[in-house]
Amino acid sequence: MKDVDSYEHDPDGFLFDPRARAAMAWIAGDDGDLPAFEASAAVRTASHTVERLRSHGSEGRGLSAGALDLLIRLAAREQGISIGELARAAGVSSRNVTGLVDTLERDGLVRRVPDPGDRRSVLAEITPAGRTWIEDFRRPSQLAMKALFQGFTPEELVVLRDLCLRLAVNQQRLSAHLRQIGTRP
Repeated sequence: MKDVDSYEHDPDGFLFDPRARAAMAWIAGDDGDLPAFEASAAVRTASHTVERLRSHGSEGRGLSAGALDLLIRLAAREQGISIGELARAAGVSSRNVTGLVDTLERDGLVRRVPDPGDRRSVLAEITPAGRTWIEDFRRPSQLAMKALFQGFTPEELVVLRDLCLRLAVNQQRLSAHLRQIGTRP
């Protein structure tokens, strides 16, 4: 794991990782866009940081990060959600969601119920035990997020959110383009 002390400030006062900068400079080459490569490395580092925090909190309580994500999505709804809808919302395959729902169901946190709008389908819905689990998880999560984003202004958090989602939109656009021309993303 990287040490926060390994980060330095550039002449404008912005943090950077000298090891990542050196590696990304080599990949970018003379004609490359070093700031984009460095930003990519920083996003990856930040993503791993958030995931480590989430998994620490959920795995210590017996759930994977993926199962936690589904449980949160189900807790936010009054009614059940189809496996397909859960998969689209989580950005994973229906097969993956089916396995996670199986695990959550085995643990008594989720149950499958008939879809009132389609007799051929079932919905996943959170159980009372699942609601209790997520409520017990909520306060420590609030404290962890507060600590993780300490020193950020509300405006900076909005900009960070926007920048991350713009990356996701660009990736989706690139993937669609690559699929269209027959290149695997």
